[in-house]
Amino acid sequence: MQISRRDMLKLAGVAGATLAAPGIVRAQSLETKEVTIAVGGAALIYYLPLSIAEINGYFKDEGLHAKVVDFAGGSKALQAVVGGSADVVSGAFEHTINLQSKGQMYRAFVQQGRAPMIVLGVSKKNMPDYKTPADLKGKKIGVTAPGSSTNMMVSFFLAQHGLKPTDVSFIGVGAGAGAITALRTGQIDAIANLDPVISTLAKEDAIQIIADTRTLKDTISIFGGNMPSGCLYTSQAYIDKNPNVVQALANAMVRADKWIQASTPDQIAKVVPEGYLLGDPELYKLALQGNKEALSPDGRVPDDGPQTALKSLAAFVPNFDAGKIDLSKIWTNDFVAKANEKYPNA
Repeated sequence: MQISRRDMLKLAGVAGATLAAPGIVRAQSLETKEVTIAVGGAALIYYLPLSIAEINGYFKDEGLHAKVVDFAGGSKALQAVVGGSADVVSGAFEHTINLQSKGQMYRAFVQQGRAPMIVLGVSKKNMPDYKTPADLKGKKIGVTAPGSSTNMMVSFFLAQHGLKPTDVSFIGVGAGAGAITALRTGQIDAIANLDPVISTLAKEDAIQIIADTRTLKDTISIFGGNMPSGCLYTSQAYIDKNPNVVQALANAMVRADKWIQASTPDQIAKVVPEGYLLGDPELYKLALQGNKEALSPDGRVPDDGPQTALKSLAAFVPNFDAGKIDLSKIWTNDFVAKANEKYPNA
């Protein structure tokens, strides 16, 4: 019996598929199902995609047993990963640059925010006569934790106005009710924090906002370009060892990013833990609306974002040599691209 060329091609296709299938299965299998994610202030809208990925079961859908451990600030979460008690950080993008400057290679692989969402406000109680940034000299400024992104944002703001970080005192106040109490009771003179903390204090007319990065327009005005913010990042060694785990994490986070963009503040407020609302659901919903533009729609890092982050970091970190940083090694959109292919309309 003669076999036609078409039949031969069909047989070759079947054989090729049979040979390829085991490889596909291996590529999709997780190196480990257990992953610990350290976050500095889970209740913040800044980290909302992480919470949604956990609450909606997106990590589980990817076959992961993800344990989220909450810390007072991003710098504390970073210490957990560097110290080996966590695998991945949910933190500020610029930490990857700072780590490389110290010889530690970490890479961001999925974005949660495309603007910092950090707001700097002065206490109307302690500083009723505030007029210019120069008035901050000698004052106590509350940040989520020393060394965190809130600390970095204030330092950059100070540098823009001729002040040094050493001209003020930075006080760690966390990212929840403790931060609000610190401002209310006069323990600090100003505060750099995120929502819902900032919206709570603004509603009480307790602060005068002097710098705001909750919108893309204001972020570009302050930083001179797109400034990536919350992301998942981990060591390059972890990525090399667990590429399928990293892909699974990116898949879950992209689904969360898209779910948030497609949902109303009412829908989001109903699923987050009650503690996130700080006792005022309606205020939380307003904060969600005010920050929605700053949350990533698809997990991608903007092309100019890494350069903006590098420029900002170099502006206030003493003796920081930006010329020694290889930006190509601190971020990638490869995992996010595959995640968007898998969940185009998640």
